[in-house]
Amino acid sequence: MWLALSGRFRARWSLEIHNEWKRNLLKNRPDLTAEQLDRTSELMDHAIPDACVTGYENLVEGLMLPDMNDRHVLAAAIRCNASVIVTFNKKDFPCTLLEPFGLEAQHPDEFVDDLFDLDPAAVVCAAQRQRKQLKMPPMDVGTYLDLLLRQGLVRSVEALTDYRAIL
Repeated sequence: MWLALSGRFRARWSLEIHNEWKRNLLKNRPDLTAEQLDRTSELMDHAIPDACVTGYENLVEGLMLPDMNDRHVLAAAIRCNASVIVTFNKKDFPCTLLEPFGLEAQHPDEFVDDLFDLDPAAVVCAAQRQRKQLKMPPMDVGTYLDLLLRQGLVRSVEALTDYRAIL
């Protein structure tokens, strides 16, 4: 979210995307509640009021993807004229099926690395804000970078390591 608020790109999602990430997070994090995640999605929608894509539903049926349950993501991306779908699950968004729509799938690490090339200060500032917001428990810089590494953000951590002193 801090990167989205940097103004370097336009974050977009749908109610269905919100529901999907919340459902998956609840499966993997029994310490969280649906109410907490609903509050998070509400705050996201409030922070970026035009991020929620609507009117894509009629496109879903005509789309093909390896996982048919991901068609709503592609439909929302088409509806809002996105150029990139950021996903940890690139295999379900093959280039050959996205290219006709002028889209590409990028792993979050690749996306952040590209943003870092465009505006290192924006990425470092977003990382500073994110780390400082993590209060339960508070995270020192090393723990924060380890967390990003465990999430698969290898190149992002490599780039941010040069800025450890100010993170």
